[in-house]
Amino acid sequence: MFIQSLRMTWRDWRAGELRFLLLALVIAVGALSSVGFFVDRVSNGLQRDANQLLGADLVISADAPILGTLQTSVPELQQLTQARTTSFVSMALSANETQSKLVSVKAVSAGYPLRGELTLDSGAAGRSVPDAGSVWVDPAVLSALQLSLGDRLKLGEHSFVIRHVIENEPDRGSSFLNFAPRVMLAESDLAATNLIQPGSRVTYRLQLSGASEGIAQAQKALENVIAAQKLKGINLESLATGRPEMRATLDRAKQFLSLVSLLSAMLAALAIALSSRRFMLRHIDSVAMLRCLGMTQTQVTLLYLIEFVVLGLVASVLGALLGYAAHLGLLIWLKSFITTTLPQPSVIPALQGIAIGMLLLIGFAIPPILQLRNVPHNLMVRRDTGGPQAHTLFAYLIGIVMFGLLLLWQTGNAKLAGFTLLGFLGGFVLFGICAWLFLRATKLMRNWFSASAWRFAINALQRRPMASVVQVVALSLGLMALLLLTVIRADLLNAWQQATPVNAPNQFMINILPEQKEAVAGLLAQHQIQNPVLYPMIRGRLIAVNDGPITADKFDAENAKRMVEREFNLSTMEQMQSHNQLIAGHWFDLKTGAPEASIEEGIARTLHLKMGDTLRFDVGGQQIDVRITSIRKLEWSSMQVNFFVIIDPKSAADLPQTWITAFHLPATQSRLITELSRDYPNLTIVDTGAILKQVQDVLDQVVAAVQFLFLFTVICGLLVLYAALQSSQQQRLQESSLLRALGASRKQLSQSQWIEYGLIGSLAGLLAALGAAVIGWVLARFVFEFAFQPSPFLVLFGLLGGIVCALAGGWIGLRQILSQPPLLSLREG
Repeated sequence: MFIQSLRMTWRDWRAGELRFLLLALVIAVGALSSVGFFVDRVSNGLQRDANQLLGADLVISADAPILGTLQTSVPELQQLTQARTTSFVSMALSANETQSKLVSVKAVSAGYPLRGELTLDSGAAGRSVPDAGSVWVDPAVLSALQLSLGDRLKLGEHSFVIRHVIENEPDRGSSFLNFAPRVMLAESDLAATNLIQPGSRVTYRLQLSGASEGIAQAQKALENVIAAQKLKGINLESLATGRPEMRATLDRAKQFLSLVSLLSAMLAALAIALSSRRFMLRHIDSVAMLRCLGMTQTQVTLLYLIEFVVLGLVASVLGALLGYAAHLGLLIWLKSFITTTLPQPSVIPALQGIAIGMLLLIGFAIPPILQLRNVPHNLMVRRDTGGPQAHTLFAYLIGIVMFGLLLLWQTGNAKLAGFTLLGFLGGFVLFGICAWLFLRATKLMRNWFSASAWRFAINALQRRPMASVVQVVALSLGLMALLLLTVIRADLLNAWQQATPVNAPNQFMINILPEQKEAVAGLLAQHQIQNPVLYPMIRGRLIAVNDGPITADKFDAENAKRMVEREFNLSTMEQMQSHNQLIAGHWFDLKTGAPEASIEEGIARTLHLKMGDTLRFDVGGQQIDVRITSIRKLEWSSMQVNFFVIIDPKSAADLPQTWITAFHLPATQSRLITELSRDYPNLTIVDTGAILKQVQDVLDQVVAAVQFLFLFTVICGLLVLYAALQSSQQQRLQESSLLRALGASRKQLSQSQWIEYGLIGSLAGLLAALGAAVIGWVLARFVFEFAFQPSPFLVLFGLLGGIVCALAGGWIGLRQILSQPPLLSLREG
């Protein structure tokens, strides 16, 4: 049986029956495995550099200097090797104070790093720290400040000699996650800079290393103490968890890229189903003959199952090889995004690719083939018996279930997989309904046309309604994805840019001390900075709601957990900011002086807060209770200073506070930043223009990756169209031959076919454009929250794209119809 099946496989391959099915499987597996190889290499790189990401076996991080108290209350820490780091952002100045640069300052203690090695330009590596009075810097610091080794660099109130350039820094993470270059100094020199002031944003880390048993005991003891004392703002990082933000970024990237590649798989699955359907119909006579020769239903089924399993294994292996080659191209495409050398991928993505190929085969190719077992013996004698039913609910329900399992496997998120599957099925149904309505409309309009070519084309659409609907749906889905990744993406970026005012603030200044407020405001006015408004900023932690303690374990969403565990930036003011909008309640009643709070709608939704709730904040040891009397909507695109929570002036009068402002700095006034950093070294000035540009560069790289993967989607879309046209090729051939025998010319038939393809392409392009516009509006309205106006050329691009793809697919799939003699076609029919 196995040998006979192999012979049939070879015969069908030479006859061209299996080539298209093989190609569809190869493309689908290649698209998914390319993402698998890419993510596997990044994951292996993170695992390889686990020590480098932490610099220790266990790290305790806090946003307040409480690590000393924690060390005393957890005696298990005394048995471990320790090192300390203190990190924050600040401005660095050249010695002559003519250049300034926002840098990430890191003060380290002796013994740093506990794991991994810090490498310098001299080739030195180990656990040494900068000598007293000296710093080590990233190369970007030298270029930005126009300095060289041996020059002096000023941090706060102290200047340092630049001794070395940092080549590799443990616990730094991937370089694209840092927006400011590093300046490293000894912990003993930190006090001389006088940069850390009340309200400064500082991260304190205690690194621990030792035997695995000691690390486990210390971690458990720390967790118990943190829970018992209800300590806030303290995080534990271990080798098991790695850096949470990097893991989250990797998971999101994997899900996003997987969904893009799954779009290719969706279209490929449809192509596989169509080609399998065609294979089944072309082998009905062969099966009937085998049944007449004595084969049982089980033997026939086994014969074709072996053939398809062999085909699936070959296609899956080829697809895995294609995926490996494609992921190399993706790495080259993203060479500016991936800045570290990645290890070679494991064999797991290849095995997953093969499994995906077999899953697609089982879900979309096997169901039609299984129906061959129902072909009756007398089909060879009685041609009116008919073939098996192709579109049975059970057969394709298997395919839907299989694809749902594939979505769940690839995304690792049941909710995301469910919405994706329902969205795909919804689009499929909606486009199908539109195509069916279009066919009904053309049926009513066919008498409007006197030209024979038009009448032939419209009649052809009516004779093959299912094939026409499938062609429209397949082309619509592919074009909609293409428009989303090209035209709509450009429109969204344009809308984003237009939503930000031309003179929007591009500089944020924080950590202004109360005694510096008037002087800083005067300096801004002196440089003719327009309308600089200084707002008080109060660091407080939300500890209770309605007298009930609030903890992270009360929330399921990760962003809610993070909000509860960190400090809020509170503020106070008499009048609401002009770029805020009151959507519930009223602004502060200054006459009554009642403790009130106004909160942003997003944080209210995330933390399940409502009007009338009483919030308790801990501000530097002082506790304050305020009642929510209003909810605001913020205009984030204004780039102005915004606050999640604003409390009334009377309640905030005695709270410790610093000041913050945002302003637009013309390029000609760049000297102002240097003066501010020189005169007030404690200030942190963030150039948001530079940060936004860097973020945009990263987004461009991600979009480039999506567009690279979309090449698979374009190919799969053409495969679907080709498969749909091939499925009706025999019927088209017989119809064309009959019409030619009745006197129709080749020119009339050729024109009718181009008209038919043009109608299909136009409808598909129109549906794709409308679908892309709707999705773009939803993204703009509910995700980016700005006004969105689709490009007026979107429909034109959709129509042209649909027509071109339909005509190309028609030429590829049906170019032989008019070249075959009509008499031969009629004899075969």
